[in-house]
Amino acid sequence: MSKVDPKILKSRRASLYDALGASIMSGAGDAYIIPFAVALRASAAQIGFLSSFIGLIGAFSHIAGAELVYRFRRRVLASASAFAQCLLWVGLTALAFTAGKQAGGQFVYVLMSIYLLVALVGALGGPAWFSMMGEMVGEDERGDFFSRRNRIISLVVMGATLTGALVLDAGRSRNMELLAFAALFLAAAVGRSVSSLFLSRYYDPPAHQTREHYFSFRQFIVRAPGNNFGRFAIYVGLINLATHFSAPFFSVYMLRDLQFSYLSLSLVNLSGGVFAILSMRIWGAIGDKHGNRTLLRIGSMIIPFPPICWLFSHHPLQLIFSSQLLAGIGWAAFNLAAWNFIYDSVTPERRAICVAYYTVVNGICIFLGASLGGLFAQHIHLPFMNTFLLIFLISGALRMLISVVFLPCIREVRPVQPLRPGVEMVKLLYVLAPRPLFGMFRGVRVLLFSRLWSSKNKSPDGD
Repeated sequence: MSKVDPKILKSRRASLYDALGASIMSGAGDAYIIPFAVALRASAAQIGFLSSFIGLIGAFSHIAGAELVYRFRRRVLASASAFAQCLLWVGLTALAFTAGKQAGGQFVYVLMSIYLLVALVGALGGPAWFSMMGEMVGEDERGDFFSRRNRIISLVVMGATLTGALVLDAGRSRNMELLAFAALFLAAAVGRSVSSLFLSRYYDPPAHQTREHYFSFRQFIVRAPGNNFGRFAIYVGLINLATHFSAPFFSVYMLRDLQFSYLSLSLVNLSGGVFAILSMRIWGAIGDKHGNRTLLRIGSMIIPFPPICWLFSHHPLQLIFSSQLLAGIGWAAFNLAAWNFIYDSVTPERRAICVAYYTVVNGICIFLGASLGGLFAQHIHLPFMNTFLLIFLISGALRMLISVVFLPCIREVRPVQPLRPGVEMVKLLYVLAPRPLFGMFRGVRVLLFSRLWSSKNKSPDGD
């Protein structure tokens, strides 16, 4: 194994601190945008369009970000976009301070406008960041590195989200709910400022990107069905369409229909992250050893079932150990595989532009999915079934159908070892199962085999 450049190691450490700051923003800010919209009395359609426009505007901003990579240093782009997001979170803090008991109408539209800008400026730095990270981490260690990085991110997001839930419940009990949101958004601004600082410390060697590697989005779409990466982008985009058909409404369903407290809401949402953390290490090892297409296939077999579980689960504990268990391990596999598959299948010279177009495809699909879900929730009402539960059922069925049709069209792009499903499943169950259970199993095993061994090695005369 060749020695890693100290500048690269320093950048990897900086990327972990960058991730910590971004995770605080995500856990204290992004996680509570939908509940904040609910507190401002946004309609179901407004909530759906809030989510969909974020994906769409952010996606098209990636194209501009990829163009900027040809003109500016990537480190500067990434750091500046993070700092701009910090300032916008300060704006959301001010909005939460000024919105009073008569919140609604204009406040919802101000929220939508500011949060769209958060997505826009954040996306401008996305291709630059992705390109730098691709040069920091080698092909044979991406699964391990990003699984470890994702575990850290998940832990911080969970801590920030749980703290946010406690703050919001305390604020609600004192009739200061909007002030509690303001405190969370201020924490998000501080976290993103930390992220901006460490992004400025990334090692940014002279970029490989030149205009000769550029191709238009139209060329990408025309060629997509005929190449492996294009088919992969279409497949993931359609999965996101099916997912975001229901994604904006889980929190709404818990708050409005199930009457969950913010703490219960957060515990349900965070539990998926716990299961993702527990499974991330084994997924990283499988991706490195057996290929990211294999990992993508495993994730695609799991992710259709979480939304369907909501039809049969109405208590926080039921949701945690059914839907969220499957969502945590399934999306951990799927997202890690999708992320690393891009690195595997795209040359370094084209990573910035390819990840931009990949993001555009996903953004369009997220927009369509969330918009259709919002319109469905607004206009479809059946007397025998809750509308949100019908949306969840449709989402799960679509995910299953898309994977059955499109996944066979995607091939692995690097030589890998064949997977032994039984062995890897035992490893996964070992990771996920409660430690006392396995401790008891190990005790019985040691006791049994030690007796067998001792009896087997006894001499005939008993000595």
